[in-house]
Amino acid sequence: MRKQDLEKKTGLMTFDKTKQRQFQLKVMNIQAGSETTVGEWNGKELVINRNEKEINNTLTEAAQNKVFKVTTRIGPPYVMAAEGDTKGRQIGDKMYQGYCIDLISKIEEFLKIKCEFELVPDKQYGALNPQTHQWNGLVKQLLELKADFAICDLTITSERQSAVDFTAPFMNLGISILFSKPSKVPPKLFAFMDPLSTEVWMYMATAYLIVSLMLFFQARIAPGEWVNPHPCNPNPDELENNFTLMNSMWLTMGSLMQQGSDILPRTPSIRMVAGIWWFFVLIMVSSYTANLAAFLTAVKMEDSINDVEDLAKQTKISYGAVKGGATYSFFKNSNTSLYQRIFNSMTDTKPTVFTSTNEEGVDRVIKGKRKYAFFMESTTIEYQVERHCELQMVGTLLDNKGYGIAMPPNSPYRTMISTAILHLQEKGDLQQLKQKWWKDMGGGKCSDDSDEPTNSNELGMPHVGGVFLVLMLGCIISTLIAVIEFLWNIRKVAVEEKITLFEAFIKEIKFVINIWAVTKPVKVERSNKSASIQNRSSSKSDSINISSTSSLNRVNLRDTINIDKMNTHEEVLNVH
Repeated sequence: MRKQDLEKKTGLMTFDKTKQRQFQLKVMNIQAGSETTVGEWNGKELVINRNEKEINNTLTEAAQNKVFKVTTRIGPPYVMAAEGDTKGRQIGDKMYQGYCIDLISKIEEFLKIKCEFELVPDKQYGALNPQTHQWNGLVKQLLELKADFAICDLTITSERQSAVDFTAPFMNLGISILFSKPSKVPPKLFAFMDPLSTEVWMYMATAYLIVSLMLFFQARIAPGEWVNPHPCNPNPDELENNFTLMNSMWLTMGSLMQQGSDILPRTPSIRMVAGIWWFFVLIMVSSYTANLAAFLTAVKMEDSINDVEDLAKQTKISYGAVKGGATYSFFKNSNTSLYQRIFNSMTDTKPTVFTSTNEEGVDRVIKGKRKYAFFMESTTIEYQVERHCELQMVGTLLDNKGYGIAMPPNSPYRTMISTAILHLQEKGDLQQLKQKWWKDMGGGKCSDDSDEPTNSNELGMPHVGGVFLVLMLGCIISTLIAVIEFLWNIRKVAVEEKITLFEAFIKEIKFVINIWAVTKPVKVERSNKSASIQNRSSSKSDSINISSTSSLNRVNLRDTINIDKMNTHEEVLNVH
């Protein structure tokens, strides 16, 4: 037999002198009773005579006669329990629906194949145990050939791809941050002061006082500001200066309020100070007015994080991810110092910040009241944000990756399924499926800020309430001053006119109430009672004065008679 050459269907086999076999092999495809040569082995290399298209067509034809087992896990909106008993696909004894269910249905329709679903027993995506070097979840099902495909929000990673094969991604995404939206801060009562900082307000008040004092003192040393108070008198005894301290402060305040003043400077030095102050007021008032509208209409929000760097710098907000998932592995295996610091912070935080599912993480963010942030895939964040208006996606994507359909290593159906996915993507079916399950099926509840009505920038009382408060306080203070002036004037009138305080008060009140009176008498008319009292007092005084005068006259008369008697007596003595 060693000397014979054998020619069989698989090729020629010969033996050389050294008794070594020399042979050629034919690769044959036997199907439905027919034999077709598809390649040859010449002892050195394998030559396939069929092109890839023919091979794929053959695999497609073979797949049409096969029922594929698809393993998956529950996770909205990819796979979730159907609302009705007649919707979706049956998995076990329940009906399920979702993005991945519809995607497999589209692939079935395109390739004309059949699939049946089953849920992964341990509900895990697929992670490698570093101690046992065993996979769990969906990857384990594929490696044990218990399923042909695995589909859900399963991220394509290098670690998983070393164990199983993946199709072309049917959805592109990246890691981002799920966090609660900042609530709107109610306008402050004194929001009208926000255009200028507290420091600027203090400097303006200081400048107002300094300029007022400069006007006062410079006007006192400026000869031109001392003028004749009575122009009709050409030779006055005294000169008067209009720039008293109160008038100086009134001039600067009037300029600041854009109202002016009837007190005008005369000398160059005072005009210089006033002109510089007016220029300063012009710039400050213009700047304040320009910023006032923006500050009053702007909607202020609570302090929030803007990206992953802000999250890593602070300590008030804790953050986590699904333990053992692709996001967890991203931070664990990253060589970036920032991501390493984030992973160390997550592992060191007690109690644990990791969750077993995305749903648990979303619920923790909602209940955390801006005290917890969750790292997850951007597509899942988009789904949750459409249904929870209090949530938002923060920052940009930390990486770029995709979801793919996994299958056992070296699966002959990978190209076939990838072709179907690319076909659906080109037709726009994948985008329609995302629109359906992200927005149409229970989404679209939260409107964007741009959809708010245009009158949202109208100013309400919370915005300008402080201005009304200032007005009210000013009116109250001015009323108190007016009352004090009124009472002080009553006392002055009572003293000058020699009437009682009560009578002066009644007279003044009657005049105030008489709103038609446009002139006011200089002196207050006295009542009859006061006049009678005054007359009685005067009569009594007059009688006292008359009696006193009579007594004095009598005394003076006696003195005169006595003097006359003394003079007569002296004359008699002289005669003798």
